[in-house]
Amino acid sequence: MSFNIGLSGLYAANKQLDVTGNNIANVNTNGFKSSRAEFADVYAGSNRLGVGKNQVGNGVRLAAISQQFTQGDVNTTGNVLDMGIQGQGFFVLSDNGSRVYTRAGAFQASKDNFVVTADGLRLQGYAADSTGKIQRGVLTDLQIDTSALQPKATSLIDQGINLNSSAADIPLEVDDGTGTLVPNLPFDPSDQTTYTKSFPTKVYDSQGNEHTMEQFYRKTGTNEWTMYTLVDGRNPFDPASTVPLTGTISFNSDGSVSSMTADNTGHPAGASFTVNNNTFTMTGWVPAVEDSAGNWASNGAAGNADGMRLAMNSTTSYNTETARMSQSQDGYATGILSSLSIDSTGVLFASFSNQQSRAIGQVALASFANEQGLQQIGGTRWTETYTSGIPGIDSPKTGTLGAIESNALEGSNVNLTQELVELIKAQSNYQANAKTISTESTIMQTIIQMT
Repeated sequence: MSFNIGLSGLYAANKQLDVTGNNIANVNTNGFKSSRAEFADVYAGSNRLGVGKNQVGNGVRLAAISQQFTQGDVNTTGNVLDMGIQGQGFFVLSDNGSRVYTRAGAFQASKDNFVVTADGLRLQGYAADSTGKIQRGVLTDLQIDTSALQPKATSLIDQGINLNSSAADIPLEVDDGTGTLVPNLPFDPSDQTTYTKSFPTKVYDSQGNEHTMEQFYRKTGTNEWTMYTLVDGRNPFDPASTVPLTGTISFNSDGSVSSMTADNTGHPAGASFTVNNNTFTMTGWVPAVEDSAGNWASNGAAGNADGMRLAMNSTTSYNTETARMSQSQDGYATGILSSLSIDSTGVLFASFSNQQSRAIGQVALASFANEQGLQQIGGTRWTETYTSGIPGIDSPKTGTLGAIESNALEGSNVNLTQELVELIKAQSNYQANAKTISTESTIMQTIIQMT
């Protein structure tokens, strides 16, 4: 019997050496999770009663090799498609349609711009539509869209301007000395004495061509300003004309906008210049270009179909310098993909040469009720089993799922010092069990010699 006990001990010590050796071998394997050998004692079954105090064990057996899913160090790599998980969860990979799971986030772009592992398994996640909205629900192969970003015609200009309440008036009409009002200096964009201040704004047409819209502000009375608008120095509705669009802004005594009006007369059919809710709207803009002969004509593009709005809600008239405090406009030219970034929720952002960016997809993570039940298949990957339960798949930082760290990889969670100690212990165990067998052999030889 003692021979079998010693043999079971040798087998157990050998398994402990195997597990420890495997951990040490994978100390530099990204996403690797260490294991430990767990043992249980063995007793012969018996139906006799009252033998518990005299029962001798039959040795030891390997009960389980359990995986340790503790966090590994996340180290910076500089590769944007390298991703580490800080917290719980597994990346979801497609292996010819079958799902496998990993913590190793060393990804790269395939020839078709899919995000893949070194051996071609595709990373799973959620796609984004053309506006950058993530379409959560059905998992798909993540792909980096390298196509140019379609231009967008400007539809809204929002600017905060202060028009100095103490600025000198430049009235449209003046008294000729006899009590009769006569026209004063006509507006001329080339003559700065005919306006108080001007502010240029870059705008874009439907083809992504850049144009300059310029607003000229002229104080024409107490708490009243007149605004003249030109695009590329031309009338927005008629490239052959330099007559500006005209609007007026009246202010309350506290400097806030009181009312606004727009001159909507004399425009071509289909064109209009209107005002509503402190917003000027220009509909029917004809983007123009100057030819070599100096003639201006349509460039073939169009303005925003819904018109171009100029929001004046932040406009004030205080006793301080006339200046533009803030400005934004929502149009842009054609953009070429220039860089990629990934945030902590796994959203892939594409940045373009036109200073725009949009989401092109989102990484998905999976969690399991019993991670110990996952089956290891090599390559630092696991598959689900009945014991692990079905995966719960969602976006990072949802529920108990961890965060994504881009430009980084999670290293092995093997504690090398601890494993070397385990190696010494396993070696000692092996030697001790071998000694048990050697001692039993000596005793057996003594008994044989006595006979």
